[in-house]
Amino acid sequence: MRKMAGLVIGLSAALLWAPEQETLAKEPAGHHKTEVVAHRGASGYAPENTIAAFDRAVKMKSDYIEVDVQRTKDGKLVIIHDTTVDRTTDGTGKVGSLTFEEIRSLDAGSWMSENFKGEKVPTFEEVLKRYKGKIGILIELKSPELYPGIEEEVANLLKAYHLDKPRNEKVIVQSFNFDSMKKADQLLPRMPIGVLINRASDTTDTAIEQFADYAEYFNPSYGLVTEELVTKAHDAGMKVQSWTARSRDTVQFLLDMKVDGIITDYPDYVK
Repeated sequence: MRKMAGLVIGLSAALLWAPEQETLAKEPAGHHKTEVVAHRGASGYAPENTIAAFDRAVKMKSDYIEVDVQRTKDGKLVIIHDTTVDRTTDGTGKVGSLTFEEIRSLDAGSWMSENFKGEKVPTFEEVLKRYKGKIGILIELKSPELYPGIEEEVANLLKAYHLDKPRNEKVIVQSFNFDSMKKADQLLPRMPIGVLINRASDTTDTAIEQFADYAEYFNPSYGLVTEELVTKAHDAGMKVQSWTARSRDTVQFLLDMKVDGIITDYPDYVK
């Protein structure tokens, strides 16, 4: 991989005396424990992409929280999955058409249960401040094509919190938008990059070879996962985190496939 080759050249002297400081991307592909990624937090138990869900994931000893980043009309990076606020708040409208003040005033918890009434849509910076050093963070840029320049904004915040180097914290940036991830790779050369895969056409030998040029994680829908696919990704130097496991049977299937991480609404399903 291009990025890995550059790191080897740049860090070879240091690694002679500090091999334990190698980055996540440089770990061997052979097997250790499967990491637990709490999808939008422990979203099976608390409203997705809220502090309640992220805190629950930490309490459940997940290895990562997965978060979705978008941008408000006035330029604030916020954590929300859909490109509208309709499903997960009591408001309506596109995320990119609402100001931060408007989005912050919404209730992001009552849709799931009255026990979560008053939960707010968090900012990306709040998540970095609260969870840095406590848990890994898998950052998805959600529909980045709607938010020109969002890669630079995310990169700048990660650098501000000294999270742009995997040796410091477990942080990964991923997206379904491959061009966006190529850009993120340029902006964050020492950050693990992930590609989200939901099409069989992106699982070919040629596609995997192309992804491996800039990505360290190949993250397919569980419906695409086979032992052969996992092996091909590993042989290309990438790890595999699969999504989204919402049943114990799916979790067991992914464990049997020897993936490196399971992205799940129910972190406690992964033993």
